[in-house]
Amino acid sequence: MRWDRQRAGEGEPALPGLEGLVRSVRSPEFDGVTFHEVNARSVLNKVPAGSGVPFGWTVNPYRGCSHACTYCLEGGTQILLADGRTRALSELKAGDEIYGTRGHGAARRLVPTRVLAHWTTLRDAYRVTLEDGTRLVASGDHRFLTSKGWKHVTGSKLGAAQRPHLTPGTELIGVGRFAPTPDETLGYRAGYLCGMLRSGGFAAEPDAAARAVEYLPDFGASVGFLKVPSDPDAHWRRGFLAGVFDLAGSHGRGVLSVAHDEPEIADAFAAALTAFGFAHHLDEVPKFPARQEVRLLGGAAEVLRFLHLSNPAVGWKRSLDGSVIGASRRLVEAIEPLGLQLPLFDITTGTGDFIADGMVSHNCFARNTHTYLDFDAGHDFDTQVVVKINAPQVLAAQLKRPSWRREHVAMGTNTDPYQRAEGRYRLMPGIITALARSGTPLSILTKGTVLSRDLPLLQDVARDVPVSLAVSIALLDRELQHRLEPGTPSPQARLELVRKAREAGLPCSVLVAPVLPWLTDSAEALDALFARLAEAGASSVTVIPLHLRPGAREWFGRWLAGAYPALVPRYRELYAKGSYVQKAYRERLGERVAPLLRRHGLAPKTGYDPRGQEPQPPPPAPPDDPPAVEQLRLL
Repeated sequence: MRWDRQRAGEGEPALPGLEGLVRSVRSPEFDGVTFHEVNARSVLNKVPAGSGVPFGWTVNPYRGCSHACTYCLEGGTQILLADGRTRALSELKAGDEIYGTRGHGAARRLVPTRVLAHWTTLRDAYRVTLEDGTRLVASGDHRFLTSKGWKHVTGSKLGAAQRPHLTPGTELIGVGRFAPTPDETLGYRAGYLCGMLRSGGFAAEPDAAARAVEYLPDFGASVGFLKVPSDPDAHWRRGFLAGVFDLAGSHGRGVLSVAHDEPEIADAFAAALTAFGFAHHLDEVPKFPARQEVRLLGGAAEVLRFLHLSNPAVGWKRSLDGSVIGASRRLVEAIEPLGLQLPLFDITTGTGDFIADGMVSHNCFARNTHTYLDFDAGHDFDTQVVVKINAPQVLAAQLKRPSWRREHVAMGTNTDPYQRAEGRYRLMPGIITALARSGTPLSILTKGTVLSRDLPLLQDVARDVPVSLAVSIALLDRELQHRLEPGTPSPQARLELVRKAREAGLPCSVLVAPVLPWLTDSAEALDALFARLAEAGASSVTVIPLHLRPGAREWFGRWLAGAYPALVPRYRELYAKGSYVQKAYRERLGERVAPLLRRHGLAPKTGYDPRGQEPQPPPPAPPDDPPAVEQLRLL
């Protein structure tokens, strides 16, 4: 689907009560999320008096948050990289080069693409078993390419759940089953040196020469590895295939071959292919009677299996660019619910797809304030996002009014301005520019690493107006983060954002918020987190315990009852008087936190001042049930 063709009234849920609605958009890039694009009348919002926060104005270009989107695959799923190797999905990061696909007539070809974003959440898991024994663990919403188009893992032929979905016997399209990469054992190294040195040695290919230099010390002064063993093992054969291919091999247009002047080496190469089940031709080269050529059969799937099984060193020979895929079709044997939720991962790519375990895989992509549109504060907050597409223009006009006194404007106080959708809408550069041109100080609170895109702009405008940043990082525990913050960047990614902001010369504080009683509030957990924050260069740290306003309270209560039922009575007692935790708990937390902040040099000066001016006295401590405060919540 194209964004510019998804209009209200054409199959998407248009909201007749939503003032200024232009269109409602759904796209496979954000599977399960509807964006309601509106022309807003105003985007500069006055904070209600008595809110107890040190700023008076906010700008929120989004209502709802696409951080909590739908994800797909188990973290150990191997993804095909642009060098032909593989890496676990959980270990990928934005900027990594991988393979996607493009349609080419009736076929599809592999094309390099980049990881644009990397996300994770906790979802109900299903196991998809293929006839060749491959097992993929995915959410029910995930889609694979089949011989009849894209299909979800689960679905129904009838009712509301009706959608194309996998069934036993469905043909999946891909590049074949991934083979495990060889261990660099002594046998592998001996085979590699034999094949490489007897095919030209150090005469060419720096990558191969560097690997040989690394391997040679293992054999001292001996040159026994130059002989082909009479009965080589699998390790030696894998290394030998790689060494011969690196110096005497070629690969292009889906054809992989080796031409060699030594019959013994050509014969040994062909024998190694046979041992691993590769079909091939061994022929003489007409122009060079003494030369023999071994040509691999089977197309892109067998080329990829060869590259994985042997792991050659020369990068350019590993390229699969333009390889036709689809000949390798694998049947689905079974789809089974695992009966539990697992941390599942997804990436956004430039092509809209990627290769997962050999299969073409599709990208899958402040709560109470959402209820004013008759949305609920849970699922709707995650999946029904209102986008003020004219926010930069409206803000610029509002800032030109004679009544505007250039008071500090805080962003990220309700919903995250750098949620994943900002990568598509790019509203923040215009908003930042409008504020700077009017001479308005600004601050940004986020947990979205999309902010790194705008660091050069923020660095530039900071010469004209005070600018400060704050990143929300509540904890380091990845498993708990998956449960609490589905779809948000990892703590490690946010720590890197802090580091980049500080390297850009911008003040960047960290909000450790919310601190969850009995889950993230131990001295050990906070001490470890503060150490990482100090290492990243955080300007200061503010610690805020969880508060549960209406909407968030009900949502969090359901989550807590499912994940930690034993804590439910204790939370009821802590929050018996309202949205804020009891005063006694706040005092105990403050006593625990203060020495840890001092230890790591992160203690605030005298108060939080987002304008970067002289420190102000801290706001008064909230009563047991203070007025509602617009706080960016992680839940």
